[in-house]
Amino acid sequence: MNETSFKHALGIDVPLIGGPMYPCSNIELVAAVSEAGGIGIVQPVSITFVHKQDFRQALRNIKKLTDKPIGMNALIEKSSKRYHEKMVEWVDIALEEGVRFFITSLGNPKWVVDTVTPHGGVVYHDVTERKWAEKGLEGGAQGLIAVNNFAGGHAGAKSKEQLYDELYDLNVPLVCAGGIGNENQYVEAMQLGYVACQLGTRFIATKECSSSVLYKEAIVKADAEDIVLSEKITGVPVSIINTEYIKEQGTKPNRLARWLLKHPKGKHWMRMLYTIRSAFQLRKSFFDTTPKKEFWQAGKSVAGINEIESAADIVTRFNKAFLRSKTATIANNKK
Repeated sequence: MNETSFKHALGIDVPLIGGPMYPCSNIELVAAVSEAGGIGIVQPVSITFVHKQDFRQALRNIKKLTDKPIGMNALIEKSSKRYHEKMVEWVDIALEEGVRFFITSLGNPKWVVDTVTPHGGVVYHDVTERKWAEKGLEGGAQGLIAVNNFAGGHAGAKSKEQLYDELYDLNVPLVCAGGIGNENQYVEAMQLGYVACQLGTRFIATKECSSSVLYKEAIVKADAEDIVLSEKITGVPVSIINTEYIKEQGTKPNRLARWLLKHPKGKHWMRMLYTIRSAFQLRKSFFDTTPKKEFWQAGKSVAGINEIESAADIVTRFNKAFLRSKTATIANNKK
């Protein structure tokens, strides 16, 4: 599959995904990315817990802003029965409201695939290396979101080039996630052979994102070396801006937490504890205009982000740059 087939399969005009983000995926941002020709992805925990909206009503409100396709992110780790049941409910609601593209993370995508496929749904699975890719494909995923070492959130350990080389022979569509802050980086990833790129951090510094101006300005001011990996957010490395608060708190768990994270049963409880605590901290910092605890997630794509602008301008500019590169490639091949 190339980017043209990818666009056709999803019913979109631009091979660009507005990645799901906690706490940053508000409905106005999701809608703006889709309306501009890409596809915005709803993050249900962000919608319901951070932005305090009923999930079904949020999807309907997005429809009022755009009639273009949107997607949903399903975090499928079964560490909590109640959480899993809620995620199942959200997937069902999304299907009922017309969503047909799903991105799965942190687990086996099989139950999502089995649920959405009868309705014509398509599932892409987040992966950071080949072994997780193979497990995702065994679960029925039709494509892969290749999360590299420049990504925000749960970043991988390999570059976009290394991941592409490692995964391309699996013969499924690959989406580049991480390190796409400007149009040149977008074109570079697409020229490698990815069918699309998923952008997260770039869309935080937009007019449509409801985060505080301080958060947006921190992204604009930051460079790649200002992004560090913290294991104190979910128990596994997560990309975050290295603010003074983060420097004071550190990024490594204490000795007891490290022991629990290595324990077969203890790791689930420790990760849950970290995740719940961080969820409240991230939500507070997201809105806070005078934070004492600057707790902001971002990827290394900050190096390519120089201003706060509209999501539509980003999608349009990136697409024009890619189309110019395709035209130039065709011209060169004719010589």
